[in-house]
Amino acid sequence: MIEPVTGSSTAVLDAPATTPPGVGWASGPLGEVQAADRELARQTARRYRAIAVFAATRPASADRAQGEHGAMAAERWAARPEVLRPVSEWTTQELSIALNVSAQRAEDELERSLTLTRRLPLALDALETGVIHPGHLWCLLEHVAPIADDAVRTRVQRELLDWLAVRHRVTTPAQLGDRVRRVVARHDARDAARDLARALRQRGVSVRPERTAGMSAVTVICSTPEAQAFVRALSAYVDALETDPADPRSRGQQTVDALLDLVLRPGEADLPPVQALLTLVASVPTMLGGDGPGEVDGQVVPAEMARQLARAFTGLPPTDPDPSTEPDIQKGSGGLPPQWSAGGEPVDTEGGPVDRAAAELSAEDFDRWLDDLVRQAFGEDPVMPPDPDDHPGAMVEGSGTAPPPLTGGSAPQPDDVASRPGGEWWAAADRAVEDASEALLVLDRALSSARRMVGTAERADAADEAVWATSPAGRVSAAGDALTALTVAADRDRASLADLLGRTAGGGLADRPRIALTDAVTGALIALTDLPALRRTGTCGRPACRRRPEHCDHDLTGRPGLGPPADSPGYRPEAALDRFTRARDRRCRFPGCRRRVPAHGDLDHVHRWPDGPTSAANLAGLCTTDHRGKHQAPGWTHRLGPDATLTVTTPSGLTAVTEPPPY
Repeated sequence: MIEPVTGSSTAVLDAPATTPPGVGWASGPLGEVQAADRELARQTARRYRAIAVFAATRPASADRAQGEHGAMAAERWAARPEVLRPVSEWTTQELSIALNVSAQRAEDELERSLTLTRRLPLALDALETGVIHPGHLWCLLEHVAPIADDAVRTRVQRELLDWLAVRHRVTTPAQLGDRVRRVVARHDARDAARDLARALRQRGVSVRPERTAGMSAVTVICSTPEAQAFVRALSAYVDALETDPADPRSRGQQTVDALLDLVLRPGEADLPPVQALLTLVASVPTMLGGDGPGEVDGQVVPAEMARQLARAFTGLPPTDPDPSTEPDIQKGSGGLPPQWSAGGEPVDTEGGPVDRAAAELSAEDFDRWLDDLVRQAFGEDPVMPPDPDDHPGAMVEGSGTAPPPLTGGSAPQPDDVASRPGGEWWAAADRAVEDASEALLVLDRALSSARRMVGTAERADAADEAVWATSPAGRVSAAGDALTALTVAADRDRASLADLLGRTAGGGLADRPRIALTDAVTGALIALTDLPALRRTGTCGRPACRRRPEHCDHDLTGRPGLGPPADSPGYRPEAALDRFTRARDRRCRFPGCRRRVPAHGDLDHVHRWPDGPTSAANLAGLCTTDHRGKHQAPGWTHRLGPDATLTVTTPSGLTAVTEPPPY
């Protein structure tokens, strides 16, 4: 419960020690809002913990077991989230009554509470102390909680929360979500790649009704590069239309009309061809085969997508995986491929020998190969436990009769009770004990087989990791910087990268590839250059001199180095300066805003021109709304530091600082 705030804005009853806001505590009513928001976060965390404690008092052991008459349907049970399986299915109904919500809403709350307490405990602690607020949880639940490895998941949580703790900046849920995707892609690259592969199979178009009768929303699910190109192309079509001051349509309405004309009336609409400009950013290690993610217009994409997209942009053919890490697809002796060891351990576990064997062998040969594989891995076929659905009294499908009695005798019928002597009852009891012993033996064998199978999978995964770590891609991923990555990369990858950077046209390139030189510690952009400029910087510059600048005795005054471009003489930045500033800022620099900077404007002179120069030290990317606010809103001040740090002070005295997003 939030108590009335009097005097200090932090005077909330029974509030624990909390982390102050990154912009500090405001005075007056705005400070009361901040204090109330912290108390809401604390109470939300307490609520999640209380729901988890309540769930612990309702174990699933009280429910009917799977296969038992009246139990939850097998399909529903299999579809249940893993964190809910130890909890009674009736917990949801009890919670829905207590919270006065639907059963589905109660189940969502229960799943979220158990996920936070069991898989994201550090994030829940951060919520309770005010480091994050409830809006920050969605990206952690969506991207961090599914990480299977407990150690990796904990490491990702700690890195994200440490980043927030030292950041002292406005951090919106979208900004945290962007950081989460980058950290997860770096720490859990393989699972991220598998998730992307699964998501690509779910691409599609769907339609759903809007709240207003007669209106609907169309949703397109596709890859990030396709989506960015799609939106950019639509915007370009709208820009190409002749402007009519009397046209009452908004830009959004014009965009929808252009889309409908292109799809429904492709031959009738008089729309000129347009070109969509996308910006791809990928590090040198990523281009050499490493696991670091790339960017498409500021959106994180997996490493392999960045590599293939770069080659597509430059007109180069897509690359195949490193042949040194790809096993041969051949059948070994006895139908067992050579990728499997004598102990039946696969070299790779997904998309590997089993999938290839299924694709190359006939159904009969595949079954025989699989039988040989199981025998080599686990010995003779283990006796498996009976299907839980095949309980006594179940009807045999298609026969309409009861199943045969269990070995060792069945339960006596009621009309036999009076006719059987006592000795026969003891014999029946002995047989029942023997049957139970056999069942336990079967279960023990099945568990032993399962343990061997898990051990085999773990050893195979470890072997796969070891092979990958010694491969060129593994060495590149482990490299600490771009120069080390170039040193350990395979020759073919270095040649491919040089070919790509040397391109000046062809394919889908709108401009020559640029090389972004960044600070290895902060990720800040230092220079945006290309191969010819790098070569020129590495020599004296005199026509006949090829000595390196540090060993040359010529006068090198004014020799350009690697840094921001020179100032532009007029109001509009020249091409190199415009390109550098947009590559440095990428999105609106106003605190908390993530809108993209428009393609042909809105590089703001922090000190109004001509009092301030047109230079990288005086230009900041702003969206149209925040650009207007910077010039029109009273009482705001903006300062741009030498390192492009933008400091914004509000009329109420709060100070927020933003840096260019790191590479």
